[in-house]
Amino acid sequence: MKPNVAAARAALAHLEIDDNPVSVRAKSRDFFWYSPVLKARLDHVTADFVVAPRSEAEVIEVLKACFAHDVPVTVRGAGTGNYGQAMPLEGGCVLHLKNMAAVKEIHPGRVIVEPGCLLKDLDEACRAQSGQEIRMFSSTWATATIGGFIAGGSGGVGSCTWGALRDLGNIIRLRVVTMEAEPRTLEFRGEELARVSHAYGTNGVITEIEMPLAPAYDWVEIFVALEGPFAEAAAFGYDLGNEDGILKKLVSVFEAPTAHAYFQRVAPHVSAGTHLLALMIAPHAMDGFLTFLARRPAARLIWRSDATEWPKHPGPVYEYGWNHTTLRALKVDPAITYLQVRYPPEATLEKVEEMRRAFSPEVLQHLEVMKEHGRTMFAGLSLVKFTTEERLDAIIRAHEATGCMIFNPHRYTLEEGGRQTVDDRQLAFKREADPKGLLNPGKMIAWDDPAWDYSRMYAYPRLQKAG
Repeated sequence: MKPNVAAARAALAHLEIDDNPVSVRAKSRDFFWYSPVLKARLDHVTADFVVAPRSEAEVIEVLKACFAHDVPVTVRGAGTGNYGQAMPLEGGCVLHLKNMAAVKEIHPGRVIVEPGCLLKDLDEACRAQSGQEIRMFSSTWATATIGGFIAGGSGGVGSCTWGALRDLGNIIRLRVVTMEAEPRTLEFRGEELARVSHAYGTNGVITEIEMPLAPAYDWVEIFVALEGPFAEAAAFGYDLGNEDGILKKLVSVFEAPTAHAYFQRVAPHVSAGTHLLALMIAPHAMDGFLTFLARRPAARLIWRSDATEWPKHPGPVYEYGWNHTTLRALKVDPAITYLQVRYPPEATLEKVEEMRRAFSPEVLQHLEVMKEHGRTMFAGLSLVKFTTEERLDAIIRAHEATGCMIFNPHRYTLEEGGRQTVDDRQLAFKREADPKGLLNPGKMIAWDDPAWDYSRMYAYPRLQKAG
């Protein structure tokens, strides 16, 4: 059926609607432009209108009206994702959850919150009321929402201790609304969570979240500098990740000349040959950390947030890691893009060095220490000097040939940005919860083309035409 946008818009006129073309375009975009591949394909994409519900009841109204009129719906938080997750490829309605931002309940070890709440506001409420904080967050802590983090993210600051979002225990419960003639509300726990976590809103709208909490600390933020072989900096980060008695929230490793070239407030304190680590350590763990540091005489502590003064404060250390690294590099050199690499836990250091020898300085190592099912490993968010799509694909294939998994940030689909396989749990739930395929269309290949072989980039056939 052809969508009747005007009829859906009229049916929802009593809600908070935005149909100004300028602001609708702004609310139809995320940080897809980190990728020159996605920028070339998605820059023109825009919704027809935006609706911002204030309650679950209004979410149900929107989904019911749009279902009746065959109008696609793309759910949006703050739009800080990097892969086009929040972009309405067919137009239609953007469901903006900015008004559903309440922190509803805080308990020992857990919080219940609406999806539009900023990570920053959630953390601050938990700290103020209970002395707790969320276990992990994206580097866009100040601007991203908790719903967007769960629907589009996979880990972040805190993952060096707590693992990835999908590791058991890192999400407690999700409440989800389906897109049917009569939308249903469902609650998921345990194995069921994987149906909708990291699903880009393709098979349900999250309206309530229950997340675990941890004790809050005034984290000591640290920069450590090393000259010499990069392997020593990587080993420092990996070994620190394995020190379970040193409580930490961030261990980021940057190959030279990343810090000197792209970290403008750090640059005066390092040279072009300096490898850098960005760390967050709990105050009570500092004695253990300083002992760890003293055993590595090549490493120099150059910044400590509770003791060091620089003429220009560097700002939050976590805003140097994860995808903020790419953002900082892009501000200096627009030709920079990035990869997302899973280095195998059983050979993490060896594979990092193999890729570094093969591609540096065209590809600079940026590593994030993570736990995966309790094992220490590296996630790579490598900085790439982009030349052509063909060269970028060749670099990706070379990584994959050595056993390094690429979560491709130059693709807009779930499968290509993940493990290049169908997630049967998500597909089965989409069939149940979104029978017309109206939720964030174009992002789940398994729904559109189950026989797709992933030998080339998927091109959604109903993608809006440019111009």
